[in-house]
Amino acid sequence: MKVKRALISVYDKTGLEPLAFLLHALGVQIISTGGTAKLLKSLNIPVVDIADHTGYPEMLDGRVKTLNPVIHAGLLSQRDNSEHRKVMEAMGIPYIDMVVVNLYPFEMTVSRPGVTFEEALENIDIGGPSMLRSASKNFKSVAVVSSPGQYPEVIRQLNAAGGEISEGTLKKLASEAFRRTSEYDGAINRYFSRTFPSLPGGEGADELLPAINIRLEKLYDLRYGENPHQKGALYKDIDSRSEGFAAAKQYQGKQLSFNNILDLGSALRIVNDLDKPGAVVVKHNNPSGAAMADKMEDAYLKALDCDRMSAFGGIMAFNREIDEKLAELILGEADFVECIISPGYIGKALEVFGKKKNLRVLGLPAGELGTAGEKDIKKVPGGFLVQDMDEGSISAENMKIVTKAVPSKEDMEALIFAWNIVRHVKSNAIVLSRGTATVGIGAGQMSRVDSVITAIRKAGERSKGSVLASDAFFPMPDSIDEAHKAGVRAVIQPGGSVKDADVIAACDRCGISMVFTGIRHFKH
Repeated sequence: MKVKRALISVYDKTGLEPLAFLLHALGVQIISTGGTAKLLKSLNIPVVDIADHTGYPEMLDGRVKTLNPVIHAGLLSQRDNSEHRKVMEAMGIPYIDMVVVNLYPFEMTVSRPGVTFEEALENIDIGGPSMLRSASKNFKSVAVVSSPGQYPEVIRQLNAAGGEISEGTLKKLASEAFRRTSEYDGAINRYFSRTFPSLPGGEGADELLPAINIRLEKLYDLRYGENPHQKGALYKDIDSRSEGFAAAKQYQGKQLSFNNILDLGSALRIVNDLDKPGAVVVKHNNPSGAAMADKMEDAYLKALDCDRMSAFGGIMAFNREIDEKLAELILGEADFVECIISPGYIGKALEVFGKKKNLRVLGLPAGELGTAGEKDIKKVPGGFLVQDMDEGSISAENMKIVTKAVPSKEDMEALIFAWNIVRHVKSNAIVLSRGTATVGIGAGQMSRVDSVITAIRKAGERSKGSVLASDAFFPMPDSIDEAHKAGVRAVIQPGGSVKDADVIAACDRCGISMVFTGIRHFKH
């Protein structure tokens, strides 16, 4: 397809000059609007103003300028359709062979703090998406350029072929334009859902949306996925309210792997829940230890001591800055660490970690992991499962004491801590804690009693005097019997089993206190 007439109307004028100069050099007539026309005229490039082309002035403060039959007939008319040609000739409407359009910055506008609803509305582009769609529908005859990133390839082809664009490129450009308009409309829809929470899909709505658009932008390729035969890459959720890993800075070490990033995400979610100086060690997407204390050094050692064997090659996350003293302690106590992440590093901490060249050290500012209003999405064959995030905290006032024995104040603090950790452990999940430090974790077993036995085995003698958290109810009293033999003194669980009475009776027989939360924390 040879370009003879082009319509250029862009908000982002980055990189436009080389393309405009080339089109002029090739004898292409250029139609333009507003600020774009002003720029091109300043470059001494002849321009036909949109009002002169359509015979209608821009109106309503620029809201209506390209919404005109002369424009859309010029884009949509099929060149090989004799009836279309007759209409075009009779009406004196010229064909348009190329559209160079990018849209008002709606996404950037609504991401600004304090933006008003009126500002957002005024940054919803109407004419731009309409032209992109018209041109894309007729891609065999119209080249649709929707992004400055496409200019180099378009320039290369125009130069190489004397003003022509190949059919393959026309298809690709059309596909990218349709993707852009879809993303744009999706962003507007999500903004409305956030602004009016009671609308379908809004944060306060009772139902999930009938359809969901997910916008992802590739940050970088990975060496491979979970295994070497799988391709992998990290994408950013463009509509997320937090930057997440896009805001993480890697100070040293090898490139992050697919599994590193999965584990880092799990570790950050856990440590983000700790309201005192906290540390967590994650291995294969499960915590092997977590703790909080008045000092970061104590929190780290308690998290590591929970299961030093499983911590080998693990991910360590901290919710406070790491100083030189803590850095020395980390390297001195841990046999092998894959990654370390914290809100920052002070003093000579990075110099200390620099002794281990392959150690991946990352910084992620506090608050960049917020998930309020976001959805948890999991892939299944042929589709996706979508649910609200498992969020929220619990306090002693939210619990129901169901046994004769009443947990002490210290036990209640330990129960709440264990409950906050168990929701991050793969089901069936059991966490044993002493104070605000885990001493044994049982994860992912097919029966709950096996998870109890695993947690007790890992805790060893430290199970004596511990408290136990279970992510779901106990189907029978056998887990209580195992906990009693190990010296567990208090239990927190959702309740709701048909065997609750038997489980409560077992606790009363063993002198164990137990509280119900009424909330389940399955994690698959």
